[in-house]
Amino acid sequence: MKTIGKLSLTVTFALSLLFIGCKKDDSDGSNEPAKVMMRLTDAPADYDAVLIDVRAVEIHYEDESEEAGWETLDNVRPGIYNLLDFTNGIDTLIAYDDVPARRINQIRLILGSDNDVVIDGISYDLKTPSAQQSGLKLNVQETLEPGLVYEFWLDFDASRSIVTTGNGNYILKPVIRVFTKVTTGSIEGTVMPAASHPAILAYNAAGDTAAARADSVTGYFLIPGLNDGSYTIEFDPVSPYQPKTETGVVVSTGVVTDMDTVIITQ
Repeated sequence: MKTIGKLSLTVTFALSLLFIGCKKDDSDGSNEPAKVMMRLTDAPADYDAVLIDVRAVEIHYEDESEEAGWETLDNVRPGIYNLLDFTNGIDTLIAYDDVPARRINQIRLILGSDNDVVIDGISYDLKTPSAQQSGLKLNVQETLEPGLVYEFWLDFDASRSIVTTGNGNYILKPVIRVFTKVTTGSIEGTVMPAASHPAILAYNAAGDTAAARADSVTGYFLIPGLNDGSYTIEFDPVSPYQPKTETGVVVSTGVVTDMDTVIITQ
């Protein structure tokens, strides 16, 4: 009995050391998750409303296979979102979660079937191509560090995402940019007169492009999620106003470049 007693004491002592060791290892934060937040925003478009049916958001880990590497964010806010409610710097949180601190290379936005576009007060069903029904895959390269918060903006371009077919139907073929404010810059300004209501296109020599539309009341516009560089900004107003182009607008990471007031003439 003495031998058994000694063995029991030895095992208990070893397990205690193992438990203490595990606690010590966890305390250094190496197993602490990262937090990811997904926000929805949009470039303005000439529709009454663009309604999309958000169902889920997933992320993909770079070091796993295409099939096995997906993780669904637990805290999703499913529902019908009007993209035109989230323009010129306005956004909404659609999903968030604590996830393993690893490198991700894709985000997948899963939409339902209840998508519509409203034109002149009439609602039209937005059909989704079968290839997109499993989700819209968006490329992103980000290493998630323990204990840090990562915000991603899913920036729809509603005007380019809706395709009209020959028989009068509408198809949803989403054009979406993904950006973070930590790694990109922005351009803002005010168009005068606001009644010119121009569509705005920003592009640089590297092929980066982004679109916006000035607010019809205030003239304010914001083009977020731009990489560093020098941009050309084209303003395409409504008639009878004339197009205008500004060159050499410099964007830097983490900085909002203010174009001040842009005058549009007739």
